[in-house]
Amino acid sequence: MRMSLISARERDRGRDRGQTTIEFLGMTPLIILTLVLMWQFVLVGYTFTLAGNAADEAVRAGTAAAPGDREAACQQAGLAKLDGAWKGDATVTCGGTGFVTADVTLKVPVLFPGSIAFPFTVHGHAGAVEEAKD
Repeated sequence: MRMSLISARERDRGRDRGQTTIEFLGMTPLIILTLVLMWQFVLVGYTFTLAGNAADEAVRAGTAAAPGDREAACQQAGLAKLDGAWKGDATVTCGGTGFVTADVTLKVPVLFPGSIAFPFTVHGHAGAVEEAKD
């Protein structure tokens, strides 16, 4: 009698072989989709960080430049701090007298920077009081 119980247990274990593999294969697309979405959210966050940093650098250069050179210095400093993949579609606008502002607009890449981008943009804005000229 004991022999038949052991045989039944072993027989039941044999039917479950491969179940873990099948479950893993079924979950693999969900795991990959989750990783892709997480990576895309990282790219969105990084784009916001780049836009804010570029605006800060642009306004810093704009406040230190002479009023006639402000726009060029501001744009150059804003674009200099961007990676190549984000620089292509970037726009940097500067303005103001006394209180200088800089606005940076970037497009969010889809999965790989330098490839296609989403149709929406990310904005960075910064402002600073103009430095006194002695």
